[in-house]
Amino acid sequence: MAASLATALTSASFAADKLVVGFSQIGSESGWRAAETSVTKQQAADRGIDLKFADAQQKQENQIKAIRGFIAQGVNAILVAPVVATGWDDVLKEAKEANIPVILLDRGVDAPEDLYLTSVASDQVKEGTVAGNWLVSAVGDAPCKVVEIEGTVGSTPAINRKKGFDEAVLAHANITIIRSQTGEFTRAKGKEVMEGFLKAENGGADICAVYAHNDDMAVGAIQAIKDAGLKPGTDIKVVSIDGVPDIFSAMVAGEANASVELTPNMAGPAFDALAAYLKDGTVPPKFIVTESKLYTPADNPQGEYDARKGLGY
Repeated sequence: MAASLATALTSASFAADKLVVGFSQIGSESGWRAAETSVTKQQAADRGIDLKFADAQQKQENQIKAIRGFIAQGVNAILVAPVVATGWDDVLKEAKEANIPVILLDRGVDAPEDLYLTSVASDQVKEGTVAGNWLVSAVGDAPCKVVEIEGTVGSTPAINRKKGFDEAVLAHANITIIRSQTGEFTRAKGKEVMEGFLKAENGGADICAVYAHNDDMAVGAIQAIKDAGLKPGTDIKVVSIDGVPDIFSAMVAGEANASVELTPNMAGPAFDALAAYLKDGTVPPKFIVTESKLYTPADNPQGEYDARKGLGY
């Protein structure tokens, strides 16, 4: 398929300045997601790509409808950030039959690998492991009861970030995860879930740390901790994932302890891989992995906030 598709797409009618790419985005459930959308649109504009954008509002059925719409339009390629991992086989087969390469952004799918060109994402298990290792180091041998605010049920980040964190902390008998519940990757739900945890655990006195699968839920949890009369970052440690501006503001205020960065620029590597593929049939690695970097208050959080605040978060 690679050779025939590349030959078809390198004709004059598909010159770089006329590439049309569909982008099915999950929605805007978090600041990071908004930044990914903003950066993707900018990356497309910089390359002269006509980006057709569809917001799924956190619903898989909307994404499948959008992808079928892109196929009907005859786009040259499709980017998709899948809301959940399962249920993609049929629509991906339809794209393949139409000779339209699909690239996954920041989340994976449970589907045969030949149905998509590549997946650009962080190592989500590693993200959880980095967060867990930070907590292990931070508490030492002291007893630590952890509450966990998970991402969207069934999504690959929620599954993998939990797996990595669990593997890191459960090897240490002094650390126990006492409660775990989905916050759906939203700030409001993260606050609500944390409020329930605090009420269930002696007003928060029995909680050593909160681990949130993204920064937005962590920011919601921070507000809940403050509303309960406790000091986030001190009375309850806060560790999360994404590296959005607001978590760096929280670090400046002493209210957050650590965040593992998830770069919003998944589209840059995706468009680079697509360009090479369309030019001469170069097949990219099946997984293009971005870096998972840990940030703490020792890493100039004000500077990190200033550097990120204009990215659309």
